Amino acid sequence: MEKKKLEILAPAGSFESLKAAVHAGADAVYMGGSRFGARAYAQNPEGDRLLEAIDYAHLYGVKLYLTVNTLLKDKELEGELYDYLKPCVEHGLDAVIVQDTGVMKCIQRWFPELDIHASTQMTLCGVGGVELLKEEGAHRAVLARELSLDEIHEIYEKTGMELECFVHGALCYCYSGQCLFSSLLGGRSGNRGRCAQPCRLAYTAADHGKNISGKEQDLLSPKDLCALDLIPQIAEAGVYSLKIEGRMKRPEYTAGVVRIYRKYVDQYLKYGRKGYKVAEADRKELLLLFNRDGFSTGYYEKHNGRDLMALYQAPASDSEKKAYEKKIAELHQMYVEQEKRIPVHGYFYGGADQPLQLTLTEDETGACVVVTGGCPQAAQNRPTDQEQVEKQLKKLGGTSFVWASLDVQIEDGLFIPVQELNNLRREGITELQKELLRIALEEKAQRQGTGKGVDVTAKRGKKSHGFRELHISVETEKQLAEVLRWWDETGTQTEGMRPPLGAVYLDAESLEADLERLVRQVHNAELKAYVVLPAIFRKTTRARYEKKLSYWQSLRADGYVIRNLEEYEYVRDKEWAGELILDHNVYTFNQESREYWRQKGVMRQTSPLELNGRELANLSDENSIQVVYGRYPMMTTAGCVRKTLNLCRHEPGVTELRDRKNVSFPVKNYCRDCYNVIYNSQPLYLFDRFSEVEALGAGTCRIMFTTETVQETRRVLGQWLTGEKRQSEFTRGHFARGVE
Repeated sequence: MEKKKLEILAPAGSFESLKAAVHAGADAVYMGGSRFGARAYAQNPEGDRLLEAIDYAHLYGVKLYLTVNTLLKDKELEGELYDYLKPCVEHGLDAVIVQDTGVMKCIQRWFPELDIHASTQMTLCGVGGVELLKEEGAHRAVLARELSLDEIHEIYEKTGMELECFVHGALCYCYSGQCLFSSLLGGRSGNRGRCAQPCRLAYTAADHGKNISGKEQDLLSPKDLCALDLIPQIAEAGVYSLKIEGRMKRPEYTAGVVRIYRKYVDQYLKYGRKGYKVAEADRKELLLLFNRDGFSTGYYEKHNGRDLMALYQAPASDSEKKAYEKKIAELHQMYVEQEKRIPVHGYFYGGADQPLQLTLTEDETGACVVVTGGCPQAAQNRPTDQEQVEKQLKKLGGTSFVWASLDVQIEDGLFIPVQELNNLRREGITELQKELLRIALEEKAQRQGTGKGVDVTAKRGKKSHGFRELHISVETEKQLAEVLRWWDETGTQTEGMRPPLGAVYLDAESLEADLERLVRQVHNAELKAYVVLPAIFRKTTRARYEKKLSYWQSLRADGYVIRNLEEYEYVRDKEWAGELILDHNVYTFNQESREYWRQKGVMRQTSPLELNGRELANLSDENSIQVVYGRYPMMTTAGCVRKTLNLCRHEPGVTELRDRKNVSFPVKNYCRDCYNVIYNSQPLYLFDRFSEVEALGAGTCRIMFTTETVQETRRVLGQWLTGEKRQSEFTRGHFARGVE
């Protein structure tokens, strides 16, 4: 395959880290400002300092991408985002990284030529999702870290999209964008940039109450990714941007990692795969800078496994600490304290009765400036010679420039004051810096229009005066049987008390083999049947559906509950009949994102699980579906707890994960596509606050059964009718508190 230019994309959690990344050889940096970024606790620059960061990057020909990769609420989208972005765009911002479809559409209206990068928080796992975003005008897709080289290559071949993938740094255990762990445990949402990383704590695992893991281990903590050895394969899979994680790390870490990746990307571009060889000393240096129980190559070459996990993190030895401190000091001196210098060519001319003239040129951009001073005088005593002029002009310390060449021409017998030369030098450097930034901004202006207004055009839907119907989702045949029995026996009793049962959702992953029969059962009960598609829809899932396409098309389901962009695109492509319903994890945090899906014909949308009652009331309409009971899925992960413990049986089941307080979280393994879903320890329960929930204005309420037994299912259905206060453990979720 023909080698192409690659981009090294470095993290910048502070202005100092930005400088370190630039000095070490990054082609681009990604950075958050004071708002809306996925690293709210980094030392993100604010206001003018952020504009300085853009200038600093552009001065060295480095691009800066601003992170707006969180979910935004209506008040933020309507009143704050435009004012936040406008100065940055006018200053030449290169791109914005987004998670929220509503944010994406607003930015496209306001700044139609600004490049949009679809964040890894969008959980992009296949051709369909990337193709959809390409149609929507996204310039780049940041793929899920769980994808293999083969999957990445297929996406590139079939979409031609510019792709960005992580090559170094921390790995989340959960698919990015699908994690509510920190949000539910402490109110710090990863979708709002405030993850507290509970996945890095120690846990034990149990099966039917019996400990199966022994002592506590870091069962949810992956080793850090180091794909240095795979750079040729990643590039040849179609990846353009090689992303380094680490906005919470110190500047020296950024510099050290960027320096090594710069070395090997250049090696690959020069010599190709055959000439590519990584020195052991460089691997050791990366380990020294930071690691979690070593490194792995992540998911590029394997789906999951014990060797990807940092089960035990041994403390650093004294010798390792000393070596680390020495390396940090070295990197600090080289890349943090010192400025990177831009080579410039200078030409000075001093002649009688003519203004002094200094010309500065920079080769990379072709920038050229000419500054002039006063006229030199005839020397009374000692004339100024070439050596004296060079001495003053070469004083570029404290600037971003270094002389590549300096040609000084001065006529004999002239006197030039030292102050005049110093002023000429300073003015020349200032003007050259301005010219370099002007060129960078002019290039952006050619492709970036100017936003007009702060219009947020989405119209609010009509409120429902009370719930019109109840929907119930099930994951086992026994749960379904109990729901149908309950409805047959009590359906008439609910009239006037509770909304009638209108539909049952059947989980495709758990019930795939029997869906045709189960859909008929639901229809025989005079109810609608919807099929809930998988939480993640990757290449293997799509291939399985393709093999049984006639089966899926003959189900006669009333519709499908979609849980990712890939499924929307797949169902649209196959022209499956039936209504589409958005599940809660295809986030509609604001009216703009709701409108995005309405424009695509997806009217009914399950409300997000992280909004509080007031926010839900602002967002809900007659097409909203409000969850009133169920265990929240806290993590959807390509990892498998049982496989990590070498206890994989290749059969579905539920394992318990216990934290240090002995709180138990159910972990359901889906073996067909080999992934886990970790559920909250307690179910959401809002039956006893029915009038409050009904007043939100949603048209439908939903009960979610996941790990419940027949007895638990029966008990919950009884509580639904009575609205009694639940005696066993439960949670209100975010109904009262919400997230920051």
